[in-house]
Amino acid sequence: MSASAATMAAPAMPAEGALPKGRMIGYFAMVLGMFMAILDIQIVSSSLTEIQAGLSASADEISWVQTSYLIAEVIMIPFSGYLSRLLSTRVLFTISAASFTLASIGCAMATNLETMIVLRALQGFLGGAMIPTVFATTYMIFPRNKMAGATVIIGLVATLAPTIGPTLGGYLTQLFSWHWLFLINIVPGIAVIALVWSFMDIDKPDYSLIKGFDYSGLIGLALFLGSLEYVLEEGTRKDWFADEAMRWFALASFIGALVFFWRSLTYRNPIVDLKAFRNRNFATGCLFSLTIGVGLYGLVYLLPLYLGRVQGLNSLQIGEIMFITGLAQFCSAPLAGFLARKSPDPRPVLAFGFALLAASTWMMSGLTGDWKFDELLIPQIMRGAALMFCIVPINVIALGTLPQSELKNASGLYNLTRNLGGAFGLAGINTIMTERTNFHWNRMVDFINPGRWEVQQYIDSIAGMFGDRSPADQTQLAIRMLTNKVQGQAYLMSFIDVFFLLSLLFAAAAVAVVLAQKPKQTPAPGDAH
Repeated sequence: MSASAATMAAPAMPAEGALPKGRMIGYFAMVLGMFMAILDIQIVSSSLTEIQAGLSASADEISWVQTSYLIAEVIMIPFSGYLSRLLSTRVLFTISAASFTLASIGCAMATNLETMIVLRALQGFLGGAMIPTVFATTYMIFPRNKMAGATVIIGLVATLAPTIGPTLGGYLTQLFSWHWLFLINIVPGIAVIALVWSFMDIDKPDYSLIKGFDYSGLIGLALFLGSLEYVLEEGTRKDWFADEAMRWFALASFIGALVFFWRSLTYRNPIVDLKAFRNRNFATGCLFSLTIGVGLYGLVYLLPLYLGRVQGLNSLQIGEIMFITGLAQFCSAPLAGFLARKSPDPRPVLAFGFALLAASTWMMSGLTGDWKFDELLIPQIMRGAALMFCIVPINVIALGTLPQSELKNASGLYNLTRNLGGAFGLAGINTIMTERTNFHWNRMVDFINPGRWEVQQYIDSIAGMFGDRSPADQTQLAIRMLTNKVQGQAYLMSFIDVFFLLSLLFAAAAVAVVLAQKPKQTPAPGDAH
């Protein structure tokens, strides 16, 4: 975009003072829309079994209810910057919210898996524009003295929504039915559409961007990110490159990446402008965003997995335990906001946040088979607070010093790194757990050889529990119980390994904060064009 167009698209705002009331209403409506879009990433995760039964799908097929949403959303997030400049913030956000709401109604009415997958992809793609648009709008409209509070709000939403998603989904499914996972979006969706259209006319469209639209770049972007997301989502289940389809998708991602980066770096009007990465703080902020994505989505996945498979808890019981993390995030938000306002340098706060997150996961590496609410309370409180102390300064470091002409594109790239961090994190966690479970099983299997006297004594003591069976059946059942117990211990030890490795990752991130520069004073909206 030319300098004149950028100036026209981003009207000047005073450096200090109150935001107009109508604009505040519209902004909070946008935040609600972002909350809905992020929430829907995880809201179905605790209810896939019920959706599977309702759609008569297989266990392998039902995962596409979540995968299709993620693939579509990850393509839209970086593309949204271009669309926002083309259509304007108000038009893009209204279209995105309306499409998301209509797709939600369609998902609730779906009667077969194929329809659900298509509608979930539309929901993720069309609704995905809401997330980065809110981040860019925050830095476009707020005066300096209000920026810290706004940053806390979007940081809270970005971390709280995926945390409470499985909890809310479990409650809705248990109390009503899985259809309400989608019907819940209708009323707030209508409110978002009306309020954003009425109050958020903050920039003008630039239809000149239609000329020379980079179709090759868009195809490359879709191939690159869509195929990459599929590989990361399905890799562990399909044994990675042992599966032929995985090899083809990996090749498609590689070719798409070549096309996308070539067009982004050489085309005069690229779909995604990468020049924001020349800003050192934006580049390091994206690195930290990638890391926080691992923690945010990886830990939301790990803990319910432990509580469900090791403890045997249902979705409601898991939700009640997971609620502590969300409560800690909410309670720590004011302190995070205070530090953001008072601290001239966000780096110490970010280092503290990553250190606290590392301490939380290190405590979880002491996990045993009987940890429940009491044992998980302190680590969860620490994790919830740590996420807020991380996300707020990361926002400031990555976006707070960019000129407005780069904000829309940069916001898409920044939010993309968080989602990719989650995808890489989940793929890595599942792979490590599989490998470490096998490793621990192979180490322990020698110790349960029935030829050993201690093992035989243990088998004999268990066999006595099956007095109504023949001696041979008693021995077989006892061996099976012992094997299952050892497999359970191997699985539990893989959780311990993952939590320990995550603590090292977050500790390294705390040290890597020195890579960022102390941000210069944040430019007021309208100052930089």
